[in-house]
Amino acid sequence: MQIYVLNIVESTTVDGPGLRNSVYCAGCVNKCPGCHNPQSWDINRGTPMPVEEIAERLLSDDMCNITFSGGDPMYQAKGFAELAKIIKERSNKTIWCYSGYTFEEIIVDPDKKELLQYIDVLVDGRYVEALRNTDLLFRGSSNQRLIDVPKSLAEGVVVEYKYNPFPFDI
Repeated sequence: MQIYVLNIVESTTVDGPGLRNSVYCAGCVNKCPGCHNPQSWDINRGTPMPVEEIAERLLSDDMCNITFSGGDPMYQAKGFAELAKIIKERSNKTIWCYSGYTFEEIIVDPDKKELLQYIDVLVDGRYVEALRNTDLLFRGSSNQRLIDVPKSLAEGVVVEYKYNPFPFDI
């Protein structure tokens, strides 16, 4: 299986907490006005890469967790589900995923829900330019949520992710 990739950015700090390797994919049907990455909307702008090759690259870095962004990874949900499964089977890395779809839209689509099973935190919802807020943590507009996916799936309701910048006792 392949994923159409625009770029893989290594050791970034803007796509979730700590150091992360971010896979920016091509393809998005949402086409949100004011999107910071409109060149990602067309899947044909991406380069097809085998899932195993992407996984090897991401897993070769012991220091960084993973973020899926885009475009919209849910547009290529089957490929990203395969990638996420490999990452989870071979490491303890956390996976964040940005999507213009809401959690409620994702869980009713079997392919998208399969990907969701491997995600730790979902940043959901379309970017709404009128709701842009530069003070928000890891998202662009106030309608977007940081969702703790394992807790949400277990409880059957959306559980927002509580970011703790100091996870260790000081």
